[in-house]
Amino acid sequence: MSRIRVGIIKEGKIPVDRRVPLTPKKCVEALQEFPGLEIWKQPSDICCFSDAEFAELGIPVQQDMSQCDVLLGVKEVPIAQLIPGKTYFFFSHTIKKQPHNAKLLRAILDRHITLIDYETLTNRQGQRLVAFGRYAGIVGAYNGILTYGKKWGLYDLKPAYLCHEMEDMQEEYFKVKLPPIKIAVTGGGRVAGGAMEVLDKMGIRKVSVFDYLYKQFAEPVYAQLRSGDYNSRPDVEVWDSPDFYANPHLYRSTFRKFTRVTDLLLACAFWDPRAPRLFTEEETRQPDFKINTIADITCDINGSIPLTTCATTIPEPAFDYNPETGEREPAYSRPENITVTAVDNLPCELPRNASRDFARQLIDHVFPHLFNGDAEGVLERGTIAKAGKLTPRYSYLQDYADSVAGEK
Repeated sequence: MSRIRVGIIKEGKIPVDRRVPLTPKKCVEALQEFPGLEIWKQPSDICCFSDAEFAELGIPVQQDMSQCDVLLGVKEVPIAQLIPGKTYFFFSHTIKKQPHNAKLLRAILDRHITLIDYETLTNRQGQRLVAFGRYAGIVGAYNGILTYGKKWGLYDLKPAYLCHEMEDMQEEYFKVKLPPIKIAVTGGGRVAGGAMEVLDKMGIRKVSVFDYLYKQFAEPVYAQLRSGDYNSRPDVEVWDSPDFYANPHLYRSTFRKFTRVTDLLLACAFWDPRAPRLFTEEETRQPDFKINTIADITCDINGSIPLTTCATTIPEPAFDYNPETGEREPAYSRPENITVTAVDNLPCELPRNASRDFARQLIDHVFPHLFNGDAEGVLERGTIAKAGKLTPRYSYLQDYADSVAGEK
């Protein structure tokens, strides 16, 4: 395709999402880098960048997207807004057979839409090319520090969603005055990396896992915990990462040693439902269970953190878990409770920064494949549906799509 017209669509999902896949300045950059590219922007009164900001940089603001070859969104597109025969990029949340999106996939097939999901765009090694994970980690860690300070009356931070940009949020870092607590960060991907960015900029020192477990400090510290630090296979002595990811059901959690020394847990690790949970509700009732604040940044419902039974909202991000009763209570009810924050759309709290970061990834890692004939198969691997059919890689979704066939 020598010339491609890309349309940036208005987000239609409720609750609203203010992010955008391409920011005004990144549109200009993309146009300069790819001479065969043309970009239109659909008007939006919810986008974190105004229509005027696009128009001022020469990006046409156009309601009718039917003349575009490729349509870019962020969240799921409402079925009523899907244009037949088009190629769409967005997070469809269908590849795990999420029940609430079966009708969306059915409509995509019925309307002969080509669906390329950002989550399925990978390189040859299977590594994802675009994601909002870094900003989930950044906002999630900030929320965790905010929640800890509020729980113990140490300081009062402005919520991230009330900050215009990340720079405004970073001004709040100077208010943070922590006692010599220990903070555990699980995971090794984008989310954990974003969380550690915040802790580093707050001046919280990173220590080794050994020192974290066995030494005392006169200052707040954190440690990054990888899967091998808190999982073991009873019949194998040496840690084997490939085996853990292939057979997580054969492992047991050894996180108990961390619950005895950790005050604040920032959960950033991807969790496979076949893998053990970090700890059990019963363990929270043990006298030496020290964790009192948890930021479940990955927000897997009934997942690695057993206390996360539902997601919280950006305006009301926290709740208390009473270990004695096993019940949820209002946030900050009792010091003895465990205070949990579990927001599932964290990047939305800093939409302008998160959008810039995502747009950078799109330009660097996805757009080239629109113009080089997809030489590396990136778009092919990421295509879930095309011409009314599921692609072979995603044929396992057929029963999922058929489960709502004929429904209105």
